[in-house]
Amino acid sequence: MRVFNLDSRLHDYFGSLYFFTVDVPEKDQVADCHYPDWASINFLASGEQHRAALWGDPMQPLARCSAHGPTSRAVRLRLGNSRSWSIGLKPAGWARYVEGPASAVANQLHDGATLPALSRFAPIQRLVEGGVGDPEVTARSIEQYLIDAQPASNPHEEMVTALYLALRDPEIGDVDTLAQKVGASRRTIERLASRYFGFSPKLLLRRQRFLRSLGKFSLDPDRTWSASLDDHYVDQAHFVRDFRAFMGMTPSKYARLPHPLPNAIIAHRLEEQGAHQR
Repeated sequence: MRVFNLDSRLHDYFGSLYFFTVDVPEKDQVADCHYPDWASINFLASGEQHRAALWGDPMQPLARCSAHGPTSRAVRLRLGNSRSWSIGLKPAGWARYVEGPASAVANQLHDGATLPALSRFAPIQRLVEGGVGDPEVTARSIEQYLIDAQPASNPHEEMVTALYLALRDPEIGDVDTLAQKVGASRRTIERLASRYFGFSPKLLLRRQRFLRSLGKFSLDPDRTWSASLDDHYVDQAHFVRDFRAFMGMTPSKYARLPHPLPNAIIAHRLEEQGAHQR
């Protein structure tokens, strides 16, 4: 796996660009369980078709260009021998690059080539399939495409970014404080959250405290769950309820699952979500 940091002109809109190579014996697959995240667009460059499902749903084959909206449930993945790319879309990226509300595709898997909201990203599929074999060259081609395809700014972009940063603040644990930090009414925050983040402010705050706890645990697997709890949890039982809601399992079951991605990569992805703020 390789991680490519994008040009600074794209930092407000996208996470890092990831290149995955899966090399396993024939007919074997790598299984993983991905925590709730922002929207993501994925491109299969070559190899076996990927399969995925939101936790609790049946597995389904993914299109070569696949996407999911913002999620509040874990995504299960099964990957055979393949080469693929993935990029996360931050809320400001949704405001700048996407038509339509994020809530309309939240907790859903889609064919990225046919979903109108994400049609701007479909041409990247040709770039990854026509790559010369050097991931660095393909990464720079994707980066340049995203720069060239950047539309005019959204008038709500500044407030979307303010809300995004406020959600990452570990001191904020309720919607009223969140609204005060952004400098907007509660109703405005609720409207922005639904359209560009996919969920209500209350759920986004719950998800963020959960991810901060998961981030602490991912940095040090020898750490106990109780030592990883975010300060906004009342007790461990409170955390376990959230863990079940977001991941569909208990923390102990999650810890026993195989996690093929290196801890450093998981930590990097969680850090992009502000999960290591405390």
